[in-house]
Amino acid sequence: MSRDLHLKVCEIFASIQGESSYAGLPCVFIRLTGCPLRCRYCDTPYAFTEGQWMSLHQILSRVQEFGIHLVEVTGGEPLAQADTPSLCRALIDAGYRVLVETSGALDVSPLPPEVTVIMDVKTPGSGESHRNYWDNLRLLRPRDEVKFVITSRQDFEWSLEVVRRHRLVERCVVLFSPAWGYQDPAELASWVRDCHLPIRFQLPLHKVLWPGVERGV
Repeated sequence: MSRDLHLKVCEIFASIQGESSYAGLPCVFIRLTGCPLRCRYCDTPYAFTEGQWMSLHQILSRVQEFGIHLVEVTGGEPLAQADTPSLCRALIDAGYRVLVETSGALDVSPLPPEVTVIMDVKTPGSGESHRNYWDNLRLLRPRDEVKFVITSRQDFEWSLEVVRRHRLVERCVVLFSPAWGYQDPAELASWVRDCHLPIRFQLPLHKVLWPGVERGV
């Protein structure tokens, strides 16, 4: 790297991947500080401001300690920090498989092409659907995944319309997840079953495994 990059890091921890088609796999999470959105179901508000500045070398050294080769860069909103693409490049060059979980409100094009993007599309129930950066959807590739967090039947129908309009199931993995505490999971599962589209229903596995635990999972 041409300079010693520093990013504000809320936490780095090893856990089980709780969402996406990678669910169940051991994963190291790098949770970066900062997010311009305020979703009403957000379960990581501490990531808005908490954290410490770490050099790229410090981050990589910490990740290496876990001996796990799947890494997710998350937040907050990881793309709120300008040096996140450089962090991802360094991780890839060090031999890690890198996932980036993003709100979809910021341009994903600066990310290295080897990254797997897991992109939220914010539903009306999030209170932040006006922040969706729709140009991101045309950048999605077969390796990427798009996620809709559903709070209600209205959210479900809205999300189906987005999936159909942008032909998302033809282009990448599509995930529907219940907003924990807002949408009954079994009810959402039945809606997905009956929608006649290859959408993957998912539970936030970390919520099931560690109920009430807010950090480090």
